[in-house]
Amino acid sequence: MDHSYPDPISRRNLLGKLAIPALGIAGLSAISTNAAANGTAPAKETAAGPSGFPVFNVLDHGAKGDGKTMDTVAIQSAIDACHQSNGGIVLIPAGDFLTGTLQLRSFVTLHLAPKARLLGSIVKSDYKAGEGIPESNGNMVLLYAANAERISIEGQGTIDGSGAAFNNGRGDGTGPGGTPGNMDRPHLLVLYQCKQVLVRDAFFTNSAYHCFRILHCNNVQIHGLRIHNRVNRNNDGFHFNDSSYVHISNCDIACQDDACALFGSNQFVTVTNCTFSTRWSVFRFGGGKAQNITVTNCVIMETYGCPIKISTGRGQLENFIFSNIIMRNVTGPIGIGFSGASRNNNKNNTAANEPSFVRNIVFSNIQATVVTRPVDHPEIPFVVKPFPGEDNSCITLNAMNDVYLENISLSDIHISYAGGGTAAQAAKREIPAVASEYFGVWGTEPYGPPAYGLYARNVKGLTMNNIRFEFQQKDLRPALVMDNVQDAYISGLQVMADKEGESVLRLINCKEIFLNAPRLLNPTTVFLQMEGMKNEAITLQGGDIRKAEKKIVFTRGADKKAFLG
Repeated sequence: MDHSYPDPISRRNLLGKLAIPALGIAGLSAISTNAAANGTAPAKETAAGPSGFPVFNVLDHGAKGDGKTMDTVAIQSAIDACHQSNGGIVLIPAGDFLTGTLQLRSFVTLHLAPKARLLGSIVKSDYKAGEGIPESNGNMVLLYAANAERISIEGQGTIDGSGAAFNNGRGDGTGPGGTPGNMDRPHLLVLYQCKQVLVRDAFFTNSAYHCFRILHCNNVQIHGLRIHNRVNRNNDGFHFNDSSYVHISNCDIACQDDACALFGSNQFVTVTNCTFSTRWSVFRFGGGKAQNITVTNCVIMETYGCPIKISTGRGQLENFIFSNIIMRNVTGPIGIGFSGASRNNNKNNTAANEPSFVRNIVFSNIQATVVTRPVDHPEIPFVVKPFPGEDNSCITLNAMNDVYLENISLSDIHISYAGGGTAAQAAKREIPAVASEYFGVWGTEPYGPPAYGLYARNVKGLTMNNIRFEFQQKDLRPALVMDNVQDAYISGLQVMADKEGESVLRLINCKEIFLNAPRLLNPTTVFLQMEGMKNEAITLQGGDIRKAEKKIVFTRGADKKAFLG
């Protein structure tokens, strides 16, 4: 596998290499345009000084940039000429360049001047399926590349998909219970089996479908982008499938659907210094062999449907780290669902005879405020009805049947919940054996999880250190519910409780649980409630739980011998 990185031309080097003194790209554009106006147009590629990087100005290939003339043929001509000359820069100067489908090619840098805009046509027939692009989730596209290498899109201009023109009120129907369709609308950018790719600095907006689809690519760098994609359904931000050595930094993403979906076998991925906002999830994982992924120094705002969502039937997901994250006004801050069984809507790269697991997942240094239920974003032109279970959400670690989540760590986490949980929610004991990403686990009456802070089922090796859960309004649910959790170390847990609630913590058939130095923040009746006949080796040591009238109670067949003190 080629792990080398692209050697794109930085703006500093570009201007230096192009150096006709004091002109740079802007000067080259002016020279080319003036020459054409005088009837003495130069060759369609402009030599760029002694370094030999040629610049191909799309105006020299017949583009008008007036927002009315279709410039597809002229822009593609410049790209093709650049490729045939062993690479260089295709310059999109200031103007509105109306276009349909364009194919990027190897060794080509598409440079967008600050006042340049590639404007997608509103006529469907101006688009086509990208040659060699798989049909899954549609392959109609504005900009694409397939089996290309060392390609770049850069500059501070805009790529606008005119996606509102394709809004017919329908999504693609790929969610649970949906009928797939409405996929013949253009994505903004699709890259398939490309390597050594750089995309930076530009503004991507108004896609008719997904903004980015990065499929089976290697060595991808995405830096300094701004994405605003909220004019149609399924307006994803980044959508990665089976890609490796992907690095994202310093981006601002506001979208309607998944902000950074990673489906299949994505490996060696880093995301840092980004902001996100979306109606659905930010970091969404499916099946496959997703491994060695870190997310750090990010801010997530007004995001619903679970900012960090890991949902898989079969898969091999391991070695994820999420750290230094602020979540402001979200629902379901973290959700992991794992069934170990194949799902029709989860096509992944894990063979039936291979082991399936979700393990070694770390969450640290997270500050969050969790709202009662999703709120529509004002610029999204349609209402998105919340799913059952999005109300009164919490952190969910949910495996079932005979599979477990393994080695899950949460540390230095402070979450303020809106509250509002009911006695009926707290009373739930029979939780459906469902790992659906669309809150299927909470999709039966009464809605919502039985805990306001964290619900964990079938977890082996759970570490919780310096965790604080509190709520703003009355909430009758426990702060923490654990069902069939084994080998857990919980230290420095600080929690609120309601006087009318059953208990602060609920342990159901758990084994080898060590509670160290918990702190109860307000008065309540019972601190720890143990349920079921399979509890074993539960230890509570130190801390401050004086505000509880009872330290521990045993119900539903729980044996006092399981409590070691």
